[in-house]
Amino acid sequence: MTAVLDVAVAVLLIAGALLSLTAAVGLHRLPDVFCRMHAASKPATLGLLVVLLAAALALGDLRSATKLALVAILQFLTNPVGGHMVGRAAWRAQDAGAESS
Repeated sequence: MTAVLDVAVAVLLIAGALLSLTAAVGLHRLPDVFCRMHAASKPATLGLLVVLLAAALALGDLRSATKLALVAILQFLTNPVGGHMVGRAAWRAQDAGAESS
């Protein structure tokens, strides 16, 4: 059973790393702040959650899984708020630039 668990953890870690890499490439390659905001929030959050799931499976005890669940909850609470604030500031800066022209 440990070989199956090790393979599952390895697959989850690779998937999480690829999702995080996708977020980094999106931040670098996407054209405007709103697309970059999406790339910074969606795949990065999902990548972290997949890595946290892999860590919870690898550690295997309830105490560690509880701490990792707290990290996941905090990520879900802070990342959308941060993305919204970045988008709102960009929108307001765009409107302010249009009014002064």
